Amino acid sequence: MIGGGKDAFIGSIHRFASNMDGQVELVCGALSINKEVALDSGRSLFLAPERTYTSYEEMLEKESQLPEDVRMDFVTIVTPNFAHYGPAVMALEKGFHVVIEKPITLSLDEAKSLKQKLDETGLVLCLTHTYTGYPMVKHARDLVAKGTLGKIRKVYVEYKQGWLSKLTEREGNQQAAWRTDPKKSGKSGVMGDIGTHAFNLAEYITGLQVTQLCAELETKVDGRALDDDGAVLLRFEDGASGVLIASQIAAGEENNLNIKIYGENGGLEWYQQEPNTLLLRWLDKPAEVLRAGNGYLSDIAKHNVRTPGGHPEGYLEAFGNIYRNFAATLAARINNTTVDTSLVEFPSITEGIRGMAFIENVVASSQSNEKWTTYSI
Repeated sequence: MIGGGKDAFIGSIHRFASNMDGQVELVCGALSINKEVALDSGRSLFLAPERTYTSYEEMLEKESQLPEDVRMDFVTIVTPNFAHYGPAVMALEKGFHVVIEKPITLSLDEAKSLKQKLDETGLVLCLTHTYTGYPMVKHARDLVAKGTLGKIRKVYVEYKQGWLSKLTEREGNQQAAWRTDPKKSGKSGVMGDIGTHAFNLAEYITGLQVTQLCAELETKVDGRALDDDGAVLLRFEDGASGVLIASQIAAGEENNLNIKIYGENGGLEWYQQEPNTLLLRWLDKPAEVLRAGNGYLSDIAKHNVRTPGGHPEGYLEAFGNIYRNFAATLAARINNTTVDTSLVEFPSITEGIRGMAFIENVVASSQSNEKWTTYSI
């Protein structure tokens, strides 16, 4: 692991998730740029002292020199956005597979360059777009793919938080500080941090790609360097249209990600804060409430359910599903076997590039006077 030391939020989430199925063991880490924090974090996680490193360069270099049956198989990068690209490229160059937090890089150019390096090495990269790991999200995707809703016409996706309603980045909140710093976070604040999740979820469930967009970004909190609120009109291939809303100044909201998709025959609704439920609405029959853990679900949904019906699963389990599917894919490669990719899948470089393109297109659209911006990569 690179980053994710003591008091780092997302690093501990990755460790919980990767360890959930007993398929992944943390064997080494460069857990902080602060030497003392790095060493102390390694001790607290019971890492061997000789494999607790104080820089990612040292870790990747020394691990690559270890025997193949001893050295790490892959590295997880959980640093802020600006520190994704360098470690990822070096890891690939040293022969290590990569798991990386979203958004994948600081810029679209970096994402394209990373894909080139990935193609050169033939290694595996996993991007942790967490919400695609939920069983009912996977069932929703399966329903759309099978044409159950008919041709998709409309998509509404929202991601609302309230934690940046005040200038907390100047009050000692380190998570807010780097996320609102363009040098560390990138061109956009709210769209880079959570808008990319909403965009990814819309494309994942519908199976359709955005072709055009019209965006407005705003900075509601005085003194903030990046946008904290925005809305985007979307045009998808095959004629569907949509609306995406992302806000981190929606006071009182916690983590309200939700999506509604409507086709010719009916629609579906999914709410991240009630993730085990999928609501189906029909043109000519009563609505249905589907629940995780039941036998009527699709094979891919059942593959990603861990408990019987009525036993809540949530964010950590969705994260765990991404790691489990990645681990199964990597193990198959190591053992020269195969996996059923209709069941075992996870976000990768393609979603990473589209996410970065989304950020850059939204910013360009918001800054222009034109109504519609052709979606370009």
